[in-house]
Amino acid sequence: MPKSTRSRRNPFGRLAIGVVTLVVAAPVAACGSGDSTSAGSDGSAKITVLRSNGALFEPLYIAEQQGYFEAAGLDVTIKAGAQDTSQNAPSVLNGEAQFAMTDSSGFLKGAAKNMPIRIATGLVSATTKTDPTDGLLVKKSSSVDGFADLEGKTVGLPALGGTIQFIVEYLVEKDGGDPGKVKFVSLPVTSLSDAATSGKTDAVYSFGAFYSAGKQAGLRTVGNGMNDLPGISQGVLFATQKYLSTNAGTAKKFTDAVAKAITYANAHPDAVKAVDKKYTQLSADYIEKSQIAYYDKNVNTTVMRTVITKMHDYDLLSSTPKDDAIYWDKAPTVTAGS
Repeated sequence: MPKSTRSRRNPFGRLAIGVVTLVVAAPVAACGSGDSTSAGSDGSAKITVLRSNGALFEPLYIAEQQGYFEAAGLDVTIKAGAQDTSQNAPSVLNGEAQFAMTDSSGFLKGAAKNMPIRIATGLVSATTKTDPTDGLLVKKSSSVDGFADLEGKTVGLPALGGTIQFIVEYLVEKDGGDPGKVKFVSLPVTSLSDAATSGKTDAVYSFGAFYSAGKQAGLRTVGNGMNDLPGISQGVLFATQKYLSTNAGTAKKFTDAVAKAITYANAHPDAVKAVDKKYTQLSADYIEKSQIAYYDKNVNTTVMRTVITKMHDYDLLSSTPKDDAIYWDKAPTVTAGS
């Protein structure tokens, strides 16, 4: 695979202002007092977790509905976090929440800036076990037939600088193109399909039920999305290093309950779709016809290292954090082929 010949870009040149704000605000936020777990009136440990606004959060609600949190002695409050989940870090650092969702790239941006946060568990990983549940969408008449065709084109993303931008750049380069020649714009996830249909963008990259909705609306898929890099983490839960070490028992109960919910979600797609009907803006008809994601508690450290290396090459990551600055020592991790 030929290396891109483009000049090195400003690491923050194409990132959302909020991501830069996250990095700058973190040292101040870290002075918060959210490293201990408070208890409810019944003695249960109180936890607040920030979810994504789009999708992939379904196991959290399933753990609540199936009583897994309650059985573990946990009083869990699930709240919608930032539109760009990389901006959830300050809320965890200052104690507003104990856990938060993000994708692998969103987490790595904080780790690259030495934020004291660690991945506690995975939620969703790309896999060839199922059909793609995310990917590039274009109009049927589009001239874009492969990722290299995105050179000189505009691609709509739900957030800039994250895992989705990474995978587009990675697949452009893999296809022989220059990712530096692709323009990215940030749009609300609910507006992505309309942007492609109307021609506001040449392509969009969507995920979950929104990806299915785009296909049902007549958009054409290009490639296999993140399934072209199996094992990449599309959703993880993280916490501060201090919280995890001070409250290891409570944290393990939480991640174990989420793991049970992940197993349940994979076996009961109707439960997943019920969550989507309640917490997304998609119609029930779209949700019924859509394929659910494959949920996975494990984080593949080999694939994560590939993401770190390539993100740094694309100037999406300012440094290459080591594994001990990424994972909680009780996080469920695997290596490629294990």
